[in-house]
Amino acid sequence: MKQPFEKLVELHGATVLRVCRAVVGRAEAEDVWQETFLAALRAYPDLPPDANTEAWLVTIAHRKSLDAMRSNGRRAVPVGDVPETPSPHGVPGSGDDGDGLWSSVARLPDKQRRVIAYRYLADLAFNDIAAIVGGTPAAARRAASDGLKSLRTRLAASQLEGESA
Repeated sequence: MKQPFEKLVELHGATVLRVCRAVVGRAEAEDVWQETFLAALRAYPDLPPDANTEAWLVTIAHRKSLDAMRSNGRRAVPVGDVPETPSPHGVPGSGDDGDGLWSSVARLPDKQRRVIAYRYLADLAFNDIAAIVGGTPAAARRAASDGLKSLRTRLAASQLEGESA
């Protein structure tokens, strides 16, 4: 028997928001999160009862994130001094001043960043990640490995800079 949709939001809302932040950034994450759950609400009646709902929601979030990134490329970027407000669900890498883990994740190549987010924020299996980003589970595993290696290198370099300063 399927859970009520409100229970899905309660169980997986924070995970989906973290994934949205990792893929599109903090400024658009809450909009993408809302679009994700609106789309999920419409499709939920047709979802099989034994489906992996977390992977399903992350897949929808992935597609909505791609839609947001594509639409950003077509519209003007607003500017101003609007302060960002933290979400009640927490901020990945809060307190990050640009040299921390979150900033390093944001600088990864697109596929590596998404695979890292889906694997380590949403705790998805590489089979599920491959279904979302395309390619094979081995390719997803490789992208995660390359991303982690790059993160370790960047963080080690920033620690050395911090010690020498």
